[in-house]
Amino acid sequence: MCIIIYNASVEERRQAMPGDSIVPDPIYIETRALTIHAPVERVWPWLAQMGSGRAGWYAFDFIDNDGTPSAKSILPEFQHIMPGDTLPALPGMKDIFHVEEVDPPYRLILTVPDADSKSRVSWEFLLKPLEGGHTRLIERGRISPNWLAADSQESPTKPGRKTLIEHIYGLLARLPMPIMVAAASFGHGLMETRQLHGIKIRAEM
Repeated sequence: MCIIIYNASVEERRQAMPGDSIVPDPIYIETRALTIHAPVERVWPWLAQMGSGRAGWYAFDFIDNDGTPSAKSILPEFQHIMPGDTLPALPGMKDIFHVEEVDPPYRLILTVPDADSKSRVSWEFLLKPLEGGHTRLIERGRISPNWLAADSQESPTKPGRKTLIEHIYGLLARLPMPIMVAAASFGHGLMETRQLHGIKIRAEM
């Protein structure tokens, strides 16, 4: 299990990113980053094919991919993504995450829309070329106050069946806001650290 914490630098945490305006008043912002010893062209395909039912999320598959192992190879059928496409967050989902912006091989912005044509979440991946053919992967998530609004708790998976993460989100939605934010930030921090590590080891193979 990965126990490394990939903290972004102070400069990376402070820098503006293209997706920041999507969720203008977040209750939580998280920026993580790591260096990958491979060029951006080798890292990008792993981002393009993300999604449950696709290549997975390279994190904890028993939580976010229904136990199916995330891919360890490039899947050509999932390489061509466009704004408006969906990278399913969980098994059976057909509506999130939306591809908001894509600029291969440098930037991918995903969102979770809500009923008011706004976004509950923005999730941005930025690949910056470094000297020596290396890449800095910067990931930023911004969460809006209505992230776990009541209408988001309806399960899009098979009738009568909820995944582990859906049960967790249901419990979080019942907590007072400060406790919910603290618990969610801890949990998402573990997931995102695992994901970044998963992308790194795959791109460096």
